Amino acid sequence: MSNFLNYAIPGIPQGCEYGLMAVGLVLTFRATGVFNLAFAAQAFVAAFAYDLLNQYQHWPQWAAFIVAVLVISPGIGLALDRFLYRHIPTASVTAKILSSLGVLIAIPLLIPIIFGSATRTQIAYVWLNPQTVYFTLYKTPLDGTTIATTVITVVVVLGLVALFRWSNIGLQMRAVVESRRLAQLEGVNSAAVAATAWGLSSALAGLAGVLMLPQSQTLDPTQVISFTTLLVTGLTAAALASFKSIPKALLWSIALGIAQNLLVWVLPSGSVLQTGVAPALPFVVLVIVLLVNPKLRDLDKSTDPLASVDPPLPPPSVQIRDRRLDLPTKWGWRFLLVGFIVSALTWLPDNWVFPFSQGMAFSIIFLSITLITGMAGQLSLCQVTFAGVGGFAAGQLAMHFGIPILLGALIGGTLAAAVGVIIALPALRLSGLPLTLVTLAFAIFADQVLFQYNWSGAGDTGIPTVPRPGSILGISFASPDGDSHFLILLMIILALCMGAVALVQRGTVGRNLAAMRGSEVGTSSLGISLTRAKVTVFALSAGLAGIGGAMFASVQTTESASDFNYVLSLAYVVAVITTGATTVEGAVQAGVGLAVIEQLLNYLPSRLNGIQFVLFAFGTLTYAAHPEGVLEYQKTRWMNRVARLFKMWDERRGRSTPPITPSPAGMAASTVAGASVTASTVPGTSGG
Repeated sequence: MSNFLNYAIPGIPQGCEYGLMAVGLVLTFRATGVFNLAFAAQAFVAAFAYDLLNQYQHWPQWAAFIVAVLVISPGIGLALDRFLYRHIPTASVTAKILSSLGVLIAIPLLIPIIFGSATRTQIAYVWLNPQTVYFTLYKTPLDGTTIATTVITVVVVLGLVALFRWSNIGLQMRAVVESRRLAQLEGVNSAAVAATAWGLSSALAGLAGVLMLPQSQTLDPTQVISFTTLLVTGLTAAALASFKSIPKALLWSIALGIAQNLLVWVLPSGSVLQTGVAPALPFVVLVIVLLVNPKLRDLDKSTDPLASVDPPLPPPSVQIRDRRLDLPTKWGWRFLLVGFIVSALTWLPDNWVFPFSQGMAFSIIFLSITLITGMAGQLSLCQVTFAGVGGFAAGQLAMHFGIPILLGALIGGTLAAAVGVIIALPALRLSGLPLTLVTLAFAIFADQVLFQYNWSGAGDTGIPTVPRPGSILGISFASPDGDSHFLILLMIILALCMGAVALVQRGTVGRNLAAMRGSEVGTSSLGISLTRAKVTVFALSAGLAGIGGAMFASVQTTESASDFNYVLSLAYVVAVITTGATTVEGAVQAGVGLAVIEQLLNYLPSRLNGIQFVLFAFGTLTYAAHPEGVLEYQKTRWMNRVARLFKMWDERRGRSTPPITPSPAGMAASTVAGASVTASTVPGTSGG
């Protein structure tokens, strides 16, 4: 009994921290319809601010608490509501998730840029010294962290329950949950109610971050992973409560915290099962709950009876591009490619060959995002995990069996495709937000468990030596002078992958996916198998990511679990969405652009590391208005200016300007924005 309590009781404050995040997620989602992944960033910022003010600026605890939890955290939430989500109330769930994902990436990366990256070893606490044992329960010591976290959480949640049941603002929030427009017709200021919900939920996120501080031995400004894990665990508790009940969310959170600690007690000490499975328990539970609870399958479906009055979404700018510019655009891209190849073989400096090689590998991985998100409209957050499956398979085969890396890449890609099918099968009943959450849970599980075994990624130790291709037709890629040749080989592999994706996009499979992206119900009515379409696109995207992961490992000549952690999955999706997920060029632009920016950062102060993802993250904030991507939008703007010059030339010569018709990229982007199934998506209209 004593051993049981020694492990179970510490799980209570841990579960309370999960509960604060779960309650905040329930509050925001039910009141505003936004699933805010940025809560992890807000918790991180509040924890950092409190520790900075209390330990390093020597503010009193109460003053630091007020500023961090009651000023900064609600301020961030109100800013998100005022400048972002209030302007996209009818945007797609994908747009809202990507916006919060951009904030999740950008805010924590700005902290070390502004305040430095030095790890903080003096950790602050809010109330009751964590090093002091105040009393014992069945011989189990109860320290300050356990008592303070539990008492504060219970008091706050009880206050929220009372607020919702007996106050006027609580009743208004419940009304806004049912229908924002009907509440407005009754005289309720829905915008003010939503802002209140944002402020309250953000304060809860900040409180969770501050209460988490005493359990951390150090606070690294460059690491937000633990806070993201806190968010996903809170998400699991919220899902167990069906995103409705605040008391149930807290109780489930405490149950998860206790269960995690009991697993540490039961599982073999020091094993991967103990260090990986116990922390990954919430993610496994999340997948199970999403699959078995029918109430959660329609999380992203609006239940507002007045939702049909929303005006149609405006067409993406790329849809109105002048078709006369398609030919010079196509050939301009090809001339640029040829020029790059010539440059790589002649004057490109040696220190730039490696980053461009990285860019080629990134681009192959990013093409998988083009397949799954740009073509199928499914937001997957585990593409880097698939890349890790392919990369580790190729590395292990090369190290233990001497299999050439290119053959290993094909085998790794095939294995990754099989894993993609495995992920797709249980998720066939899911789409939109639930499917996104399943892929995130799988990415975290793979990061913490699957990639930690010696037969897979070997954890942080990794695979020390991943070879490069030997020689092909007498051309050496592994010699000291073979870097440029290897870059050309990577470009050839990338070109083949680009061609394969383009063929899929233009063929029957691509049209079926476009139909599914527009309306799954309409697609089924046309006789298209949604099951086949989802499994196919998951297999293709996972296989492509696996090949890209193997090529990335060969470029690096080494690999470890940190090269394919789930945070990179989030960051890479943000990068591709910013440049343009609907086109093949967008993926290549994101891959090469990311590598070039990282190389340029070597010439700048080290504290700017990570700013490349900040730049991409801010680009996702425009996704609701321009789902084709920021670069595609800007490119279209400049092309349309050229088109106006053509029009002026035609008018002077007395010729009529040909009508503007949607380009293929424009039609793809419009479907992502929410267009319904059209006649062009009927299978069989194009060979593929």
